Amino acid sequence: MLAGAEIERVYRILSQEMPGRTPGAKGPKGQPDAFRSCISCMLSAQSLDRNTAKASRALFALATTPEAMLELDDRDIAAAIKPCGLYNNKTRSIRRFCETLLAEHGGVVPDTREGLMSLPGIGRKCADIVLSFTFGKDVIAVDTHVHRVCNRIGLTDARTADKTAEQLENRSPAWALADGHFWLIQFGKRICTSRSPKCEACPVSDWCEYYAEEVA
Repeated sequence: MLAGAEIERVYRILSQEMPGRTPGAKGPKGQPDAFRSCISCMLSAQSLDRNTAKASRALFALATTPEAMLELDDRDIAAAIKPCGLYNNKTRSIRRFCETLLAEHGGVVPDTREGLMSLPGIGRKCADIVLSFTFGKDVIAVDTHVHRVCNRIGLTDARTADKTAEQLENRSPAWALADGHFWLIQFGKRICTSRSPKCEACPVSDWCEYYAEEVA
C-alpha cells in the first residue's frame, strides 16, 4: 500500500482534477430527507440508478414517513418498487426498518454510523452515504467505483468494500474526508474504469500500484 506522503499527494491531485461535493447536494438519489435517503439507498441494492429512481418516485408518491409507510399493504409497496428488483425482500426490509425506526428512535433517523447500522437493511455503505450526503459528515462512502479505485492505486488493500471503508477512514488525511468520496467516484467513472482503465490519461499513475505492475 502507499505510504502517508504518497496518499497525501494522490488526494491533492484528485482534488485538483476531479469535481467535489456540489453546493446543496441532496441525499442518495436526490432525496430531501434522511428517511427517504435511507429507503432509496436500500432500494438501490443490485439495481440500476434509473430503476432505483423510478421505484423511489412510485413509493414516495404513496408514503414519505415511517408511519405512513407502515399503513401501506405489502402488495402496494412491492408493486411500487418492482422496477428495482428483489421487491419482495426489499418490501420486508422496508417494513422492518420503519418498525425499528419508530420503536427505537421515535421515527427520527440517527445521525451516527452505529445508530444507522442498528436499523434493518442499513449496512456500512448505506450508513456512510447517508452520513455524507444527508448529514454532511466527513466520511468517505465506499461504493463499487471507490472500492475498485482505492485498491488499484494502493490507497487500501482490502477484499471487501467494508474493509476498504475501514482502511480509508484510518489512512486518509482529515482534510480529504469531506470530498474524498466525490473525487474517487468521479475518477472511477471517468478514468479508472472497471474495464480498460485510461492509464495514459491518469493524473496519479506515478503513484499507482496497478500501473507500476501491469502497465509500465
